[in-house]
This record gives sequence, C-alpha cells and structure tokens, in this order.
Amino acid sequence: MKQLLILLLIALLPLMSFAPGQQESTIRFGLLKYKGGGDWYSNKETSLPNLINFCNEQLNMNIDVQQKIVEPGDPEIFNLPFIHMTGHGNVVFSKQEAENLRDYLIGGGFLHIDDNYGMDPYIRKAMKNVFPEHSFVELPFSHAIYKQKFSFPTGLPKIHEHDKKPPQGFGLIHQGKLVCFYTYECDLGDGWENPAVHNDPERVHQQALQMGANIVQFAFTQ
Repeated sequence: MKQLLILLLIALLPLMSFAPGQQESTIRFGLLKYKGGGDWYSNKETSLPNLINFCNEQLNMNIDVQQKIVEPGDPEIFNLPFIHMTGHGNVVFSKQEAENLRDYLIGGGFLHIDDNYGMDPYIRKAMKNVFPEHSFVELPFSHAIYKQKFSFPTGLPKIHEHDKKPPQGFGLIHQGKLVCFYTYECDLGDGWENPAVHNDPERVHQQALQMGANIVQFAFTQ
C-alpha cells in the first residue's frame, strides 16, 4: 500500500509541481533527522529553504517553503517526494528505519545526501543496510542529472575545499532507476545557505543552487 500511494503521488507530480499560477503549495520537501550522533541539523536554517525558493522561481514549481523534518522510520516520509540529508558525522539506521527508507525509495521517493565533511564512511555503511545488494557508483559527467535546466558538463561544482579532492556524485541505482544521489567533497548544502553564513561569493552560491535545482528536476521527471 505504501508503494502504491507514493507511486500515485510521483505520477501526479509533473502536473502538480510544474504548473505555474497555483495559489497553494502542493508538495513539501523533507530534511532527514537521523540517529548516531551526526549533526543532521547542520544547515537547517537556510539551506533547503533557499533551494526550495530557487526551484519555485526557476523551475515554476510550487513547493511549500517550510521544510518538513522527518525521521527515516516515520510513515510521514511517504508524503514527501524529495528528502535531503546532510551532516558531518555518524549515521545509524535501525532495522525498521532502513526497511522504511528502502520502501520509500523503491516506491518512488528520492533521497539526496550531501556530505558536509566527515560523513562519508558512515553514510556508506548506513545505506548498505538500506540496500545490501547495491553500492554507490560514480555517475559520469554525461548523466542526465548534470543536464537539466542548468548545464554542468564537468560534473558537480566545487563549493568548499577540504582535502583538495575533486567533487564526486554517486548514485544508488535500483532496477535501473536512480533512487539516491550522494554528493561528496562538494558541500552543495553549504552553498545553498545564505552567502553570509560562509562568506561565499554570489557566483558560488548560484552554482550550488543551480546544481540543486538540477537534482530536484531530475528526481521529479526521471
């Protein structure tokens, strides 16, 4: 039943979310609150809300500007077609949470994970509990996620520097469909925040928002 409900919701999204001139918000994005000690709330104040506003303006979407904080085991997750997750540290999913998140993703939901630095070894292990049969694979620069409204021919933009590594975009692909996109060594979520938070140049802020909009557009139309 969960899968049926989310599939029906996703099927209606192109009609619901890209129609200009609507007066009431029809969809809501989620921010994942997870256990394990990692700071899931690290970019909570302005990051996802800024991306939502940008998508509403640039993609003619109609997303509620108020993000919904949701836990991976919460049934409410099935009402949220797009969920963002970030942090710096440990991530732990219980068996029930992993099963619920798996049902959500298989049923049509989409998860974007952004490593805010230090999250990588923990999120890989946590997502292996969600999809034991799959591992993250790096998406080529030719992937459609880099070719939505905004073009990124060399892949993810580099928002913040940590270890002098190039940014990488990884995916979990289930039955031919990208269900989770993981941005690493990129700091997209930091770039979505108000520029004054990290003293980011406006050019960098815009690059982050544009790549975020590409992720959203791909998730809603793939």
